[in-house]
Amino acid sequence: MSAGVVAFITGLPSAGKSTFAERAFTALRERGVPTCLLDGDAVRASLVPEPGYSARERAEFYDTLAHLAALVAEQELVVLVAATAHRREFRERARALAPAFVEVFVDTPLDECKLRDTKGLYAAARDGRAHDVPGADSMYEPPLAPDVRASGGEDRAAVAALVEHVLRAAPELG
Repeated sequence: MSAGVVAFITGLPSAGKSTFAERAFTALRERGVPTCLLDGDAVRASLVPEPGYSARERAEFYDTLAHLAALVAEQELVVLVAATAHRREFRERARALAPAFVEVFVDTPLDECKLRDTKGLYAAARDGRAHDVPGADSMYEPPLAPDVRASGGEDRAAVAALVEHVLRAAPELG
C-alpha cells in the first residue's frame, strides 16, 4: 500500500495560507489527485473541548494536527494543512510523522498581514485583548528551506510548484 503526502502551508496570521490551500486543493483535484484540506482554524473549532492559545495548548494542538494529517495521508491522500504553526519544532514534528512532507511558506510581509488582519488578531494584540499572537507579540519562525515559497495566497506559480512537489513525492497519486 502506498501512502500520501502532507503539505504543510505555514505563514503569519493573515498571510493567505487558507487562500493558498484552497487554490492548491482545486489544482490537485483538477488533476485527479485525492486531496483533503485541514484548515487549522476549522480543525481547532471542531475539537471538543476547543484548544486554547497558551504555549502548552498551542503545542498540543499542533501535535494533534500533525497526527491527524499523518493519519489521513496514510489513506493515500494528499493532506493540505493550512496553519500558522509559528515554531519550527511544530512543523518538524509534523514532518517526522508524515509519510512524505512538503513545506510551503506563504511569505507575506508583516505590514501587509497587519493591514489585512482578517480575524482582528493584530488589533487585539495591540489593544491587549490577545496575547502571544505570532508576528505581533510572539515570534514567528519562518522555514529555513521551504520546498515552496509563495508570495501571498494568490501565487499561481507557487501553487503549480506545490502540485509538482506532491506528484514527485507520491507519483502514484497523480
